[in-house]
Amino acid sequence: MDRNVERAGEAMRAYTLSADGWREGPTANLRMLLADLMHWCDATQHDFDRILASARGRYEEERNEA
Repeated sequence: MDRNVERAGEAMRAYTLSADGWREGPTANLRMLLADLMHWCDATQHDFDRILASARGRYEEERNEA
């Protein structure tokens, strides 16, 4: 579980250090990251909602293992 938090922290740090992100707080940076991932999914023809549902399932499995 710690590695999951580390990976997420690395992604959030990239947004925090970006030109837009350094002026924002963690919630705004998370919102930007999620919105950018939605744009990426649209551009690459991935179904964000389906992937999010799958990710929620994985998250629950990982929480139950901990």
